[in-house]
Order: sequence, then C-alpha cells, then structure tokens
Amino acid sequence: MPIGSGHSQDNTILSQVVSLYATVKNIRIKGFTNGSFRKPELQECQPDLAFYTGAEFTFPPKTSAPVDVTQYGPPNLVIEISASSLNDDLGQKRLLYERLGVQEYWVVDVGNSKVIAFEVSEGRSGQIRESRVLSGLLIDVVEEALRRGQTEDDGTVNRWLLQTFTPSA
Repeated sequence: MPIGSGHSQDNTILSQVVSLYATVKNIRIKGFTNGSFRKPELQECQPDLAFYTGAEFTFPPKTSAPVDVTQYGPPNLVIEISASSLNDDLGQKRLLYERLGVQEYWVVDVGNSKVIAFEVSEGRSGQIRESRVLSGLLIDVVEEALRRGQTEDDGTVNRWLLQTFTPSA
C-alpha cells in the first residue's frame, strides 16, 4: 500500500524528536525505521519506528534478517504512524507490542497531530502523557513538533526542539 506525505513527514519529525531529545539528555539510543522484529512464539512485527534506549542493550547486528527479540530483547520504544490504520494500531498492534514486551508504545494520529502514548508493564498498557523511556519528554511537546511540521521546514522544527530540550542557563 502506498504511504502518503502525511505519514512520511510525521515519521521524519518523530525520529528527529526522539533522536534530538536523547542527544540533548545524553540518553544512549539506537533507532530503527521500518525494521522487522521477531519472537518465535509471536507474529513478526515491523513498526514504523523502534528504539533501544539506556545503558543495557546490545546492538543487533546489521544484517538483512529480522531482529531476534529472544536474543536482543524488544525495543524499549515503538512508534506506529496512523494515517489510515488508527483502530488497528490502537487494538491488535497494541496487544502484539504488549506481548512482545516493549516498555512504551506511541500511536500517532496523522490527521489530528495527536500522540496516544502507552506505558507497557506486566503485559498491560496504560496511557501516559510523559515518556518513561525518554524520562521527562512530554507528549505535548511531541504533538507541538508534529503541528509545527505542517507549516515549518525540518530545520526550523529542529531548532525549536533544541531550544525546548536545552535548559536555559
């Protein structure tokens, strides 16, 4: 299925938000765009964006094979961008990511520049408005970046993000 401009623009903005936040806050991070993750007893998944964060992860090898979650663990943060699949992303995919063991799952409603973020614990998820994986990152800031991305170029959005993430002296 073709992917439209809204989906791809939001994908870029979200990747920049997460990467810049981790950079400014000195959080170790490794990102994957459209990568496949496989756990033998579960269905394989291919989130729009996935991130390993923190001090305790090993880089999966750079190969053409899906990442083996039993060997490398699940990504800490998974993001699905929903231009036409919102109900599936909030339903079946959320349940899949709960079973996979991700710590945090974001669903982005492209049409409304909204982020529905979930913390996953003990196989269950609950909605949050502040990231636990990227400690201190407010979902309101992520949504504002998505809104700005509708009318501003990426460089302008990134400069705003850097100003927002960097503490005033």
